[in-house]
Amino acid sequence: MSESFEQMLNDFSKTIRNGETVEGTVISVKPDEIVLNIGYKSDGIITKREYSNDDSLDLTTVVKEGDTLEAIVTKINDGDGQVLLSYKRLAQMKGNEKLEKAFEDKEVLTAEVTQILNGGLGVMVDETRVFIPASLVSDSFVKDLNQYKGKEISFVITEFNPRRRRIIGDRKQLLVAEKAEKMEELLSTLKVGDVIEGTVKNVTDFGAFIDLGGVDGLLHISEISWTRVDNPKKVLSIGDKVRVFVKDINGTKIALSCKFPDEDPWANAIKKYPVGSTVTGKVARMTDFGAFVQIAENVDALLHVSQIAKEHVAKPQDVLKVGQEIEAKITEYKEDGHKISLSMKALLDDEDKDAGNDDNEDIADVDIEKVGNELANESSDADDTAE
Repeated sequence: MSESFEQMLNDFSKTIRNGETVEGTVISVKPDEIVLNIGYKSDGIITKREYSNDDSLDLTTVVKEGDTLEAIVTKINDGDGQVLLSYKRLAQMKGNEKLEKAFEDKEVLTAEVTQILNGGLGVMVDETRVFIPASLVSDSFVKDLNQYKGKEISFVITEFNPRRRRIIGDRKQLLVAEKAEKMEELLSTLKVGDVIEGTVKNVTDFGAFIDLGGVDGLLHISEISWTRVDNPKKVLSIGDKVRVFVKDINGTKIALSCKFPDEDPWANAIKKYPVGSTVTGKVARMTDFGAFVQIAENVDALLHVSQIAKEHVAKPQDVLKVGQEIEAKITEYKEDGHKISLSMKALLDDEDKDAGNDDNEDIADVDIEKVGNELANESSDADDTAE
């Protein structure tokens, strides 16, 4: 009893000041309020607003009776005889100290993205907000920043000015440095001709960027397939796994290709498809100037609009359909550029010539002597009539 009374006297005589850091024991917790015994004549109160910036936080999920907490005194008497405390402000002070040291030491920090802000991301470090501008979030353009919400990211502090509330983080330089390191490591072993599997990272009008394991290589539109590709987005999607080989290395630029030489459908094509031969194929696609006909897997030939029929054809679509099977004659083969020209019209001309030859053969089979006798008899009859 004497010790308890003595403690009460000490608590009653103890003085505290605004801005002072005090330590206390949690004696009561509600969803929106924490009560601390701070060894003072009055208990200390921490409201949810002064504990965290998260308005949805339930304090009973983070604090329990008997826990020890430190907080800053914000008001000695709130009108009800209680001391108002702020856990958040003390955390911010400690956070500022931590961030200042990280800024000076160029230390890499990791924190969860708590806010998607106008023009960037907000992360919290011990209740101190760090702003990461959109331009410093990644080493490439990010269209939708929402993909980072709730995720942990690493960054460095590039500007520290808490008085102006300007604490700026930079994630981009870490990614650039990491990529450069991986590039150096990859280039030390990679060589032209190497076959490697990669993942499609981005698809553009001119090709696709393939992730080779932290380093990107370019798969140009002309190297995607042995057949013509009009739009890479029609044949490749982000996340696709592709097997490629290294076509060229120029400094840090890696050119890739899917056109493996041993799979070249044009190998020996000049022997397979000689000029003058007749082939059967399917109309693969059409343009205003003609139709491309697939005469073998990955081998397309051009049937010009002027070679579709004897009569004038304005557009290939007027007489042909995609998927239609046709027969045509090979009229030209250009090995340089892999170009084969077809003509349906030439086949028709050949048929006409063949028909003409058949007529000549019929005339040749006529008995010339018999025809001569018939003509002689007709002449004699005519003379008798005249007499």
